[in-house]
Amino acid sequence: MGKFLKELLNAEEPLFTQSIRELEKASGGHAADVRLVGDILATAHDRMRRMRLDPADSTGKEIYQALMNRVAMDNVRLAKVIGATEPENIEHMVPLMVKAANAVDFPRKVFVLKHAVAKKMLAKMPPKNLIKTLGYETLDQMLAGENFDELYTALRFSEGPEWLESYDELFKTVTAKDYEERDLKIVVMDQKKYVGLAEHFVKKKLHNVTHTKELGVIVVVPMKQKTMRGLALKSLPLLLHYMNEIKLYSTFFKAHSHRKKFGEIVVETLIADPGNASQIVGNHIHWRVIQRYFGKLEGEDHPEAFQPHVQPEDLHWRRAEDLLFHIDPELEFWKDLDFVGLTYDKFPVAFNLFDISFAYSNREPYERRYAYHFRESLWNELFIRYMGFPNLKHQVLQQLDNDMIAPEKLKPTKGGYK
Repeated sequence: MGKFLKELLNAEEPLFTQSIRELEKASGGHAADVRLVGDILATAHDRMRRMRLDPADSTGKEIYQALMNRVAMDNVRLAKVIGATEPENIEHMVPLMVKAANAVDFPRKVFVLKHAVAKKMLAKMPPKNLIKTLGYETLDQMLAGENFDELYTALRFSEGPEWLESYDELFKTVTAKDYEERDLKIVVMDQKKYVGLAEHFVKKKLHNVTHTKELGVIVVVPMKQKTMRGLALKSLPLLLHYMNEIKLYSTFFKAHSHRKKFGEIVVETLIADPGNASQIVGNHIHWRVIQRYFGKLEGEDHPEAFQPHVQPEDLHWRRAEDLLFHIDPELEFWKDLDFVGLTYDKFPVAFNLFDISFAYSNREPYERRYAYHFRESLWNELFIRYMGFPNLKHQVLQQLDNDMIAPEKLKPTKGGYK
């Protein structure tokens, strides 16, 4: 079983086996990894049968092509569901996708930086490149003439690394009093004003959605291209995913709002971007796992460790795929597939919707298939399975920090848990 997960995750040895061993000791020997492997195989085989493939003799290439065909079919239907008549036209699709994301039932209150505070910081460090690019002479003129959420997001595109590093130092001075609760929002950046600035971002990320965590804003970035293959199933799930991400960071910052060095915690978290810090090997159990674990529970007592700053609604978490089901119920084919994959030809064939939809949109062949989102989800799921056991849960909740706790520092349980 260990070999199965190790190959899927491309994990380092002997660190991987050692980490699993420590998690096993802390949980009381419940073999959560073995159960996870069983669930992965059962779910993968179920979906293969739904796609009329025989799990016993299908090749990786056949499975990958079947998943690509499924995305193609689902993308056409989803576009129709949200009212699209030109499913590959970006200008036509963006407002429809934003409207669909805004209509999803989701708790939108988030703990974010006040606009007034952000403007005062920019007054201390005027973004000269952005002011010049947008045709203004002063910061005040630009602030008066432009949408602030767009401006603030554009800073990462317009200003160089030295300015951004200096701004991070300035940001460390913020306190919890500089934050407030308001609704997260989705903003579509102006095509003519920002398409040139955003070009490098789009080329690097291969998509046009990002988010500004400290302001609680999801941003649709302008693109020079006019059309995109598989647009509905590439970008709409991203909008829903970033709703969860903003909630994730908001809750983490609320949990630390009583700390004296609040600003430093915020900056260090934003720079580290824990989207990539959820692995066992070389990393600790991360806040992302805590958020997802408690966010998935129904009717369980709110942990005292979160009080008084974090409330149950702050811990809300649903997979982007689950939110998609409310828009198009037929997309339930993708339910619980985010951490499902099988190794073929020394690399996973991921059943993860993000990996498959991105590969479809980018026309990637079997030899260049994606597994990034799948691997991150599998690491998270492995931790979440172990979090269900009281001893480990208790130890993690005692250390609500950016890195949480290393597996090798977990204390073994005395006896098992029933």
